[in-house]
Amino acid sequence: MSNNYNNIVVPVDLAHESSWRQALPIAIDLTLQHQATLHLVTVVPDADVPAIAVHLPKGIDQRIRDKGRDDLETLLEREVPKSVTAAIAVGQGRIDKQILRLAREAKADLIVMASHRPRATDYLISANAAYVTRHAKCSVMVVRENPGEE
Repeated sequence: MSNNYNNIVVPVDLAHESSWRQALPIAIDLTLQHQATLHLVTVVPDADVPAIAVHLPKGIDQRIRDKGRDDLETLLEREVPKSVTAAIAVGQGRIDKQILRLAREAKADLIVMASHRPRATDYLISANAAYVTRHAKCSVMVVRENPGEE
């Protein structure tokens, strides 16, 4: 088993800085150490729910994806050094399954993600992180928030 990473995926929730505040710097360091590509990914809500879809404007799913992509590009420009080779991708739908799909598409050999949702006061791993950890085809590093920072 090789410990050389080529593609490192970092899932981020654009609405919650805690989803990347600790994980992203670690992923950047690993990306630079391994001369890898950093893949920032996010998952946006799926508006194609039959009960509400008829009440929403046409093309809303695409607009949601475009907004997610724009916000991800802003995060990339603001937080990731220019010396890092990086890519972004947006999934839509169920968060855990989309993270795994995006990781497969990126040919990830490592996923670096936060351990829980914001304001969680326990040390349990989140449902999304737990699912990704169990089902990923690559290594998963779960990064915990520093105690006292929540």
